Amino acid sequence: MKRRRPRTRSGLGAVIAAAAVGLAGALWTWTEPGDRALWTAASDAPGVELHLLDNGFHTDLAVPRAALEARGGPLAEAVRSLPTGDWILIGWGDAKFYVEQSPIGDRLPDGARAFFRPGNPSVIMLDPARRDPTELFAEDGRRSFRVTPAGFESLTAHVEASLDLSTGAPRIAAARAGDDARFFASRETFSIAHLCNHWTAGVLNAAGLPVRPFRSVVSSELMAAIDRAELDRAPSGA
Repeated sequence: MKRRRPRTRSGLGAVIAAAAVGLAGALWTWTEPGDRALWTAASDAPGVELHLLDNGFHTDLAVPRAALEARGGPLAEAVRSLPTGDWILIGWGDAKFYVEQSPIGDRLPDGARAFFRPGNPSVIMLDPARRDPTELFAEDGRRSFRVTPAGFESLTAHVEASLDLSTGAPRIAAARAGDDARFFASRETFSIAHLCNHWTAGVLNAAGLPVRPFRSVVSSELMAAIDRAELDRAPSGA
């Protein structure tokens, strides 16, 4: 009597592997579409100048203080509580790791906690800057752009929606001695699935910028997204 050969699973394994590669490729190239009507403000039309600042791994947005305060609402209320400065640097991150400034080597265990434990509390940084962003960051670490008034409203509404307003008003969760920055409690959570640059990508996308969410884990991707948008705009503005 002949023995039956055991069924091989190599075919199924190959299918699963191919599906995994295909999914990874789709996520890597997936683009969240933008809205050129919001993002692109012509030089001779009303608009708001903004700057994306990149320190090599984290991004902040530099926003004119006057424009934030004129808008009104909880975000404007938070901005009015800050020390003087014509520009407000806006960033987001883990409620502990983002605020701490001790040597990175001493904070590696806490960094692992922030990355791999789900549901970590987060904060929105509002930091008043007295100097112009073009003086704060060299050109290779900065991208300057203009959005339409509607794009600015959408961008700031997205930031404001991230504030924890459970007490009825923005709440300062942390501050640093000798530092004008204030860290306001956010209703969002931080983890490897939702990092600081993912958050900033969402803010920029609200203003009409097409972004690639999966790649936005790194700050350079956000800089590249703005560069691509400027290249797309160039022919129509020529």
